[in-house]
Order: sequence, then structure tokens, then C-alpha cells
Amino acid sequence: MKKPTILIIDDDPEILKQVSGLLEDEGYNTLTASDGKTGITRLGEKAIALVLLDVYMPGMTGLEVISYIKATHPDTGVIMISGQADIETAVKATKLGALDFIEKPFQPDRLLVSVKNVLKMVDLTSENVRLAREIKRSRIMIGQSPPMKKLWEQIMKAAPSRGRVLIFGENGTGKELVAAAIHENSALRRRPFVKLNCAAIPKDLIESELFGHEKGAFTGATARKEGRFELADGGSLLLDEIGDMSLETQAKLLRVLEEREFERLGSKVTTKVDVRVIASTNKVLTEEIKKGNFRQDLYFRISVIPVHIPPLRERKEDIPLLVHHFIHLFCQENNKPPKEMSDGAVKVLMSYHWPGNVRELKNLVERLVIMTDEDTIKEGDIAPLLSEAKVVIGDKPLSELVEDFEKSLIRSELDRTGWNVSQAASRLGIDRANLHRKMRRYEIHREEKEE
Repeated sequence: MKKPTILIIDDDPEILKQVSGLLEDEGYNTLTASDGKTGITRLGEKAIALVLLDVYMPGMTGLEVISYIKATHPDTGVIMISGQADIETAVKATKLGALDFIEKPFQPDRLLVSVKNVLKMVDLTSENVRLAREIKRSRIMIGQSPPMKKLWEQIMKAAPSRGRVLIFGENGTGKELVAAAIHENSALRRRPFVKLNCAAIPKDLIESELFGHEKGAFTGATARKEGRFELADGGSLLLDEIGDMSLETQAKLLRVLEEREFERLGSKVTTKVDVRVIASTNKVLTEEIKKGNFRQDLYFRISVIPVHIPPLRERKEDIPLLVHHFIHLFCQENNKPPKEMSDGAVKVLMSYHWPGNVRELKNLVERLVIMTDEDTIKEGDIAPLLSEAKVVIGDKPLSELVEDFEKSLIRSELDRTGWNVSQAASRLGIDRANLHRKMRRYEIHREEKEE
């Protein structure tokens, strides 16, 4: 594998010659510059992984150059080199982003070790940035339909405020994505965004998850633990599926929302927090209030700004965009060559009622990307996966269309082979006994050909 390019900026021509020769002997590509301005120009010529930068040079100093590098090329590593090193300069260089500081004259081995170590750090940082971008990309909200445009309008109105938001929608619609979008478009976006799924936490543990506990507060509490409210202090806390929270915990949550303080389990010390609470639910909380399962006063506290997410069946025009996004995402995740979906296959997906919403579509596309060998996903790849589903094309459900197609195909192959069952089975890629079973199931007889 070709090694990365390293830029050397130094006003001493001997240093440039010595260091570039040393690095090229190790297989690295090098560029050189005898002053800061030339070095900045070199940065734009090609991708630079690492800069070896002298501190004291005429014109722009090394500290001025590193400030420019970190402002315009933050992923580029920098090693400072100087023959007049002092602690103050080294500290300044480190604060500006230098990953190492080497004094002149330096030993070649010392320089090479530093270069290798810093390049590893640069690679790790770049990978982390890439993964973060991929995660963010995988979690974006897709859709241009009128219901989605209306949803985005609600998000952008709610986000800048400090009002509590209640997100409601069916399972799989993307309630967590909406909560994340509200946080990311608010003034708190650089602060913590903490999540808790209330339905996934046992009743006897949810208070510990929310408010934390002290060591020995209950059996199994072997160490002090901060709760989600403390972890989210200064930021946002998503209480997902809040409709599944017990009435006892609801009462304690109400107090925190009203007074902005709580005590950890096993502690008498009051902890104050400033947290924006975003709640979500797949239940109709007004109905839960009538049933006695949810506190009305808590409902009024958390539903200052209600946000409704439309189910996928109400925005089917977004399915082609979602499919394209998911195919690209899962091809990358699974190291698959680029794939596409035929118009007919997309039409089948748009005919389905999607009880599991976007989550169901996402899971289906992931399966298709992994299991389909061809570059184009066709109707026939989707039909077996949705054969039991209530998909309707025209006046017939998909399952009936699949049966009609299979019946027609079997008859065609039997006609083509002169009703030689063994040959027809071979052409269809099934064994003879299986073909006989299908012929009995579909009541296919030779005499039908003559009708």
C-alpha cells in the first residue's frame, strides 16, 4: 500500500534534504517548503497526512502556520521541530494542535518513531470522524412528502425553544430520530443528548436509571451511579415510550420537572439539574389518562409542544427515497457492490401497508441487499418476503399474484418439455417430487393445455 504524503516546512535547506531523504527511504511521499507561505500553498496541492513544521522561520512563524493548518485542515497531523526549543513554545504548539515536539538536532530513529506514532493517531482520528459521519448519515430523516414537510416545520419551530416536547407516533416511525433532530437544531446541540427507553427498564430499576443511586442503596448497588438526569445536565433527555412508565415513577418525574431537583436513591443530598425533557410514546396518552394509567398533570407538563409523526402508509411517496438511502447505506456496511431496485420492485413496496413503518422497510431492504446476488433487486426477490403480507396490486393481493405467476411458469415449462416432468423440474431448479406437489396444489393437468 502506498504510504501517505508528508510535508516538511523548514527554512534550512539541509534539514529539508535530510528529512525528505530519510522519509522517502521509508516509502513515504514528501513535499518541501522553505517558508510558511510556501508551505500553506503546498497544503492545497494534494492530500497531506502529516506536516513536519519548524517553529522559527522568517515571515510566518511555525505557530502561525499551525494555526492556519488546524483551521483549514483539521485532520492533518503536525509535528513541530525546533533548534531553539523551550517549554513555553512547546506548550503553545501543543495547545494549537501539535501532536509531538522534536528538538534539533534529532536522531533519525526518534523522528521516524514520532512520524509512525502520529500517523497512527491521524488514522484513528480520521476513522472516528468517518464513523461518526456514517452514524449521523444513517440516522438522518428522509422524505419530501407533504406530511414530512409539515413534520420538519414542527421540528424547526420546536427546536430553538426550551419548551418540553411530546412526540407521538406508531412503532417504527422514527420517534428517536425526531428527538435527535430537535436536539441538534437547538442551542443545546453541543451539550449531552441522553436517552432512556422507559419500556425496556424493569419497574424496580427505572428510578435508579433516572435519578442514580448511592453505593448500598439496594441489593446489587455496589457502587455509586449517576442517573440519566445528571448525565443530561445542561442538555436534552429523551424519555422514550413514557406511556409505559409506572404511576409511582411518574409522580417522582413530575416533581423533578416542577422543581428541577432530585435525590439519588439512598441519598438525602439534593441535586439540581437543568435538563430539557423530550418525551415520546406510541400510546394515546389521553386514553391512558381515562384508564388511570397516566397522570393528567404529568401529561400537561410534558406536552407543551406536541409533535406527531405520520406512519409510512400516509407518506408512501417517500418510499423510493428511503429505499435508495437504505440500499446505499447497507451496501457500504456489508461491503457489497452498489445495487439498485427495479421500478417494479419499488411499485410492490409502495403497494404494501407497512404496519412496522420505516423500521420494517429498513429491515427488509437490509435483508435484500445481503441476500440478493444480482446488482438489481427485482419483484421476484421481494415477493417471497412479502407473500403473506397484505400487498395489493390492482385488484389482487401479492400472494395471489405470486401463485398465478408460479402456476403459469410451471405450465410453460411443462409445455416446453412435452410434459416431461423430470426435464421441467430441472429447468425450474427444483426436484421432481417438489414439482409433482406443486402440480397437485395448483391442479395442473395435461388436459388443461388443450382447453
